[in-house]
Amino acid sequence: MIRSELIQKIADENPHLYQRDVERIVNTIFDEITEAMSRGDRVELRGFGAFSVKQRDARVGRNPRTGESVAVEEKHVPFFKTGKLLRDRLNGKA
Repeated sequence: MIRSELIQKIADENPHLYQRDVERIVNTIFDEITEAMSRGDRVELRGFGAFSVKQRDARVGRNPRTGESVAVEEKHVPFFKTGKLLRDRLNGKA
């Protein structure tokens, strides 16, 4: 599902809301999650999962085309860990 499909689904299930308002709500939620993660904070949505940022240390990589060694800088990457409720639903336990 992409963002526009999510917005459309929420708008269809809530006919009392304008689509532009639903779009603003969804965008605000995603922006807040992004801002929190950029500050290094963890975002937890109970029953769904937790978003966090992990640090990957600098290392020496390899160019697969030439086999040459390449220095890879340290970087921060987003990480998502599913909540128990979501994991159970995906595995047919709930």
